Amino acid sequence: MPTGQTTLTIIGNLTNDPEISQTKDGAAMCRFTIASNPRFYEQSSGTWRDGDPLFLRCTAWRHLAENIDASLTRGQRVIATGVLRQFEWTDAEGIQRTGYGLEIEDIGPSLRWATTTPTRRTSANRTAAAPSSDPWVPARATSTVNGSTAGAFSDEPPF
Repeated sequence: MPTGQTTLTIIGNLTNDPEISQTKDGAAMCRFTIASNPRFYEQSSGTWRDGDPLFLRCTAWRHLAENIDASLTRGQRVIATGVLRQFEWTDAEGIQRTGYGLEIEDIGPSLRWATTTPTRRTSANRTAAAPSSDPWVPARATSTVNGSTAGAFSDEPPF
């Protein structure tokens, strides 16, 4: 990973099933949201309280996107790490917006309250397009929205 990037690890629950799609060049892309809701013990009342939730939109690419789609579902608790990205776009009303999202590098189910049995996928059962010459660099699907680079879809931000 290049230096100077902001990496982030988040533990939370998937708010919906991951949504997988293909870019026009055939690369798999998966989008989902992780909700992280902190809890803390309030000594004065002797009770546990929920803090303010954080909803973080996430994007994964290629084989990782396929594995997420095949493995994770709504409500599942996950641990994810990736690069925090800032993006800008113009909404339907012409207002300039700024947002943040996590470009996932690795993700898995939390084993705190669940169990899992990993299954290794081979290249024979993957459906995504062949990787570029550098398999460690994800393909970025981009399009131009009002002069700025956005995600694979021209009417919404990349995350």
